Amino acid sequence: MYSGTIVPLMTPLNEDETVDERSTARLIDHVRSEVSGLMPALTSGEGWKLDERQWTDIVTYTVRHSGDLPVLAGIQLPETAQIIERARRAMDIGVDAVVVTTPFGAGVTQDDIVEHYRAIRAATGAPIFLYNEEALSGNKIEYDTLLTLCEIPGIVGIKESSGDAAFTRKMAEAATGIPVFEGWENLISAASGINGFIGPLANLEPGLCNAILVDPTPERQAEVDAVCEKYGVFKDDWYRWVKKELHTRGIISSPAVHKDLR
Repeated sequence: MYSGTIVPLMTPLNEDETVDERSTARLIDHVRSEVSGLMPALTSGEGWKLDERQWTDIVTYTVRHSGDLPVLAGIQLPETAQIIERARRAMDIGVDAVVVTTPFGAGVTQDDIVEHYRAIRAATGAPIFLYNEEALSGNKIEYDTLLTLCEIPGIVGIKESSGDAAFTRKMAEAATGIPVFEGWENLISAASGINGFIGPLANLEPGLCNAILVDPTPERQAEVDAVCEKYGVFKDDWYRWVKKELHTRGIISSPAVHKDLR
């Protein structure tokens, strides 16, 4: 059962758009002692922009350098069939689970969402981490739907990024047996009962992320908020600023972001 701080890894890119394996290894070594899992190719890893080769490389390099840490590969594609194809590739690479949003589109119904996850599980056998967000997919998972999804065999976690701490608490209090992770740094202390945290700050300060999980006081939350402000984690293009700081620290060789985001 997953818990603690899971890091949604940045994707270190060279100026020629290839994924930098050495920087990936250094980043993993930087966080290794403080995190309980590695989550490449999610939003913080610019996962919705990565092409097939870039996605394959960052997932492959993460598995290669993961040591004993589980790898949960992000898949950010709009359609169920596309996700199934990529989930199969992820399992072939050797990941422990896949992290999947709902299908993209404002018209997606809650029934569509349930069938989406059931189809992925049935077609691939992959353990699935549910990713509840709205910014990318254009829709979100309602409470009753989440409860239904938690009954599907092979659901192993929820990245709860609704931005509503009361909703996250309610989901944690449901005691489904599926661990719930807060996806927003500024809401960690307000989301009582969670099993852990998944957010970009973990790339820079995983120890601080662990500290607030143990001590979710207003004072500790203020400390987290101040660090996030310092490093640009609360900006809309947080991945750019987190990469800049990782580059300044000598952890990744280049602060380059995907060409479509420059």
